[in-house]
Amino acid sequence: MILIGENLNVMSHTLGPALREKNAGPIEEMAKAETAAGVDLIDLNIGPARKGGDELMSWVVETVQSVTEKMLSLDTTNLDAMEAGLKVKKNKVLMNSVSLQTSRIDRGLELALKYDADLIGLLWSNDGMPRDVNERAMHTVDFVYKANEAGIPNERIWIDPIASPVSVEINQVKACVEFMGMLGEIAPGCKSTVGLSNVSNGAPDELRCWLNRTYMIMLMRYGLYSAIVDAFDKDLIKIARGKRPDIVELVHKIMDGDTPDIASLPKEMANYAKTVRVLKGDSLYSASWLEV
Repeated sequence: MILIGENLNVMSHTLGPALREKNAGPIEEMAKAETAAGVDLIDLNIGPARKGGDELMSWVVETVQSVTEKMLSLDTTNLDAMEAGLKVKKNKVLMNSVSLQTSRIDRGLELALKYDADLIGLLWSNDGMPRDVNERAMHTVDFVYKANEAGIPNERIWIDPIASPVSVEINQVKACVEFMGMLGEIAPGCKSTVGLSNVSNGAPDELRCWLNRTYMIMLMRYGLYSAIVDAFDKDLIKIARGKRPDIVELVHKIMDGDTPDIASLPKEMANYAKTVRVLKGDSLYSASWLEV
């Protein structure tokens, strides 16, 4: 599976100031660290960057390109900043992202075509986040139709169904899994991606990794192509690289209706079993779900 490192982010307490001050040192070190961690792409998240976003994105793209050859994901809602980054890219990049909103779709597709970039199709419309699996399917069809009409083939589109926190709405968590099982029929040739950390937003920091890893495995059951992840979660990377088939097999069996005796499982496996039950909606989410 393709892994996109999420750690070079303007929301970081250390990297945020470095980005705003154009202090290259911390940015270069993070890019090198993510490269060493083994991710396939590095996401450059500068946020909305409403003031000076074009200068910031071009600077960070050039800074990161100076220390790594990894493919970059340009992450901003500011399309002027997006274009500034596209202008200075050395290699193919991923645009993160283009939504269905009227204010974004046409120019986003125009930029992807002009600069030969892949793009994440974010299933966010003028009405906001899709409410269920059916709206996700409808938005996917709409997005792919518009992209094809603009000259962009399915193979360059990475569909993001928008994961949401399990602590807020379990039906949205389940809808993403169900949608992933439909995507190949709805949009053949399109890739898929998901921001894994979204599912664990609101959970205690020390527990977020269990939700992220387990949700990734659940989506892998239906062919998840890529995920935006914590580059330094070594266990998650091992799972994504096929080095923990025991965990994957356990989660997939539970998804298919198996009910293992959790008390008889080793602690690590028990944690995954408990977590998949929470993400399926079979157990209520609470901050103590691993202790029950």
